[in-house]
Amino acid sequence: MAEEKLKKEETLAMRRRLIGQSCRLFYSDDPVKIVRGRGQYLFDENGKRYLDCISNVQHVGHCHSAVNKAAAAQMEMLNINARFLHDNIVLYADRLAATLPEKLSVFYFVNSGSEANDLALRLAQQYTQNQDVIVLEHAYHGHLTSLIDISPYKFQKLAGQKEWVHVAPLPDTYRGIYREDHPNPGQAYADTVKGLIEEIHRKGRKISAFFAESLPSVGGQIIFPQGYSAKVAEYVRSAGGVFVADEVQTGFGRVGSHFWAFQLQGEDFCPDIVTMGKPMGNGHPLACVATTMDIAGAFTANGVEYFNTFGGNPVSCAIGMAVLDVIEEEDLRGNARRVGLHLKDLLTKLKERHEIIGDVRGAGLFVGLELVTDRERTPATKTAAWVVKRLKKDDRICVSTDGPWENVLKFKPPMCFSTEDAELVVQCIDRILSDMKASDLRLENEDI
Repeated sequence: MAEEKLKKEETLAMRRRLIGQSCRLFYSDDPVKIVRGRGQYLFDENGKRYLDCISNVQHVGHCHSAVNKAAAAQMEMLNINARFLHDNIVLYADRLAATLPEKLSVFYFVNSGSEANDLALRLAQQYTQNQDVIVLEHAYHGHLTSLIDISPYKFQKLAGQKEWVHVAPLPDTYRGIYREDHPNPGQAYADTVKGLIEEIHRKGRKISAFFAESLPSVGGQIIFPQGYSAKVAEYVRSAGGVFVADEVQTGFGRVGSHFWAFQLQGEDFCPDIVTMGKPMGNGHPLACVATTMDIAGAFTANGVEYFNTFGGNPVSCAIGMAVLDVIEEEDLRGNARRVGLHLKDLLTKLKERHEIIGDVRGAGLFVGLELVTDRERTPATKTAAWVVKRLKKDDRICVSTDGPWENVLKFKPPMCFSTEDAELVVQCIDRILSDMKASDLRLENEDI
């Protein structure tokens, strides 16, 4: 039976019976049943339109016609095991190489961000012949066992921290140990990594990698202070390790000013390994690892062949190239820069009207709005959940929360998100917060 012929209640009942309950839905108390998507909009079974502020996977917009045509045309011609020789994989790798620093010249295609990060971990450990990894507080790098081990967001709720995993402070200048009033927070936070390396060495251990999202998302839409990554890379390389930049959520022009978020740290900084995923295929399972000739050579030298049956197949690469075409032809990087700046400006003005807004931060269409209850920056978790609920119910706007306390409203919409969309979202948030203030609704002390 086709999905559109099922009533919402029937679909939900079947899902509860057939799908693992740990696979949670957005708005679990009243989920939205989506039957169609176009651009930055989603449509439910009744034809009602929702503005999508969270689907960073559908990077160039839901069901983009150019991407669909490229997929269909290649599927009609050839889709084959990636171990057969074909043009698309090398043409696509060449186009990706043109967006990256010159030394990142070797590519491994896989199917998901989790696969990419798992492979990056293997590459780092093989190249350095060390095991230990430094990650950041609240980090999330994927759902494979190897990645749960290096994701504090996950392992703190499960089996705990492995002895070969070391956690550095999140360089959060709003609520971290070094804040916006520090004269050089980038250096100060980098020095915490240096201290951690020294501690690791005192234990007789050696590091393989510093592994971090270029802009931590689960950590709360964090923007690194300037100078942080370059200094960390200096310390890590001096200790024999490599710097891995996880661009799974932030790559492909989302930050607007640059194609990759790690480039926000300056022209002199270049990671040793970059992983990419979510936006690559606009919803098609496509991901990649980019690295140097030296690291790739060490991986080959171990004598164990690496292959990926589906990663880099002709259809996936055709889709990936179509996404790159759309980003360029529709100036989506420029759109992310312009609309993102406008969104941040509107939210910053909103902060002046509502004391519950503690911080506005972001780059391009990667923006966080942190809600707090007081000047001590106590997280306003329930209020954030209430705003998300009201936006969905009253305005049909899909927004979600992030951060260790789920008090950060996050905006990572499709890159075709418009100025008018940004203005609508901010107007609705303003109305919801104003209504709360007028009715003296203090959710942090109540059950909702």
